[in-house]
Amino acid sequence: MKSALVIRHVPYEGIAGFRAPVEAAGYVIDRVDVTDPDFAQVDFDTPDLVVMMGGPMGVYETDRYPWLGCEIARLARRIMLDRPTLGVCLGSQVIAAAMGARVYAGPVKEVGFAPVTIHDAGLASPLRHIEGVPVLHWHGDTFDLPERAELLASSDAYPHQVFRRGDNILALQCHSEMGEDPRFDAWLEDEPYIHAAGRTVEELRGEHDRHGPVAVAAGRRMIADWLDRLDP
Repeated sequence: MKSALVIRHVPYEGIAGFRAPVEAAGYVIDRVDVTDPDFAQVDFDTPDLVVMMGGPMGVYETDRYPWLGCEIARLARRIMLDRPTLGVCLGSQVIAAAMGARVYAGPVKEVGFAPVTIHDAGLASPLRHIEGVPVLHWHGDTFDLPERAELLASSDAYPHQVFRRGDNILALQCHSEMGEDPRFDAWLEDEPYIHAAGRTVEELRGEHDRHGPVAVAAGRRMIADWLDRLDP
């Protein structure tokens, strides 16, 4: 059996809808929280797959979150080894930082379900499965496109939504894993963030109910396709 390590930054942002395709591809999933006492000793090189999930912190907040520097350094080594790695939201920003790119506050908070614009390179990639599908966005940070990375998708507010390096490194700013996970209720508790994005809890709950199952189904197809293309 192959091993997958899920790195979780907060309890309410887990692997969610991506669990099914990862397990269907033959991976046994283990999870570590960045708050675990032994997180600093976790080996990032050995797992066959590493999945970096989201969180409310910024990559540049290393003084507030001292584990970030260690996480980025270990991820940089894994990426140098070209080991299969998936990043979601904060996870995508950590991948960008590990590849030497700048991560910084974006122009607006992008919150809610909306499709991304998929570029030609993305249409020939696993991203084709989410073309035209409203997926969840919940972020206010962005990043420069790393060297040797290929941009796959954008939105109006955030030109750098999805990138990859080869077949093994995929970074998703959007949350195509979310739409059926009951932990979304915890996201809706952050009303100040929601209001700062110009949205309401009621709007987001309605979007989640309308778009969530379709978004998750498309996200699962995307991840299954990506896993099938990995170069181990």
